[in-house]
Amino acid sequence: MFYYLEGKIALLDANLAVVDCGGVGYACFASNYTLSNLRVGETHRLFTHCNIKEDAFDIYGFSSRDELRLFELLIGVTGVGPTSALAILSVLNPDQLTLSILTGDEKAITRAKGVGAKSAKRIILELKDKIGGELDFSDGPAAAGPVLPQKNSKVALATAALSELGYSQAEAAAALKGADAESLSVEELIRFGLRAMVVQ
Repeated sequence: MFYYLEGKIALLDANLAVVDCGGVGYACFASNYTLSNLRVGETHRLFTHCNIKEDAFDIYGFSSRDELRLFELLIGVTGVGPTSALAILSVLNPDQLTLSILTGDEKAITRAKGVGAKSAKRIILELKDKIGGELDFSDGPAAAGPVLPQKNSKVALATAALSELGYSQAEAAAALKGADAESLSVEELIRFGLRAMVVQ
């Protein structure tokens, strides 16, 4: 339906942003993360998802395509609807949610209102491969760089998380070089990589 709406922000309320597009005010449900990036009276672009039902036409707006993508992945999980997805994105920004899924951090996801442990486990189970799998891992050495990890290994998941945080795969692989992948968890590997990035 709508790919995005661009106009002046007429109103900000709890989980709601009204965008004035040529004199028409579009009510968009939004996460706390998106709302924090908006200012009343300023022009902003919101990437949208339309949820059409028999008795409603709801628009969900996001300040970035990354957040929209995560929202659409979340509502594709069994038992997770738009309200729960928005609640999750209100307590975890896109980078934090991606990291939580890749590291299996259920507690972070259950901070969202109405999201229990079972739902958090299902989200991690159904989305971990979809998020990590979008990256192209090599089975052998790169032509001019470090060896990239096998897909679905702990190092691969840590590399995926670092890539989602803005680092290239080569940078992430180099930062993780020398890490004891056997004894460290995925979360510890990510921290190792982040520390290595700072030192570089």
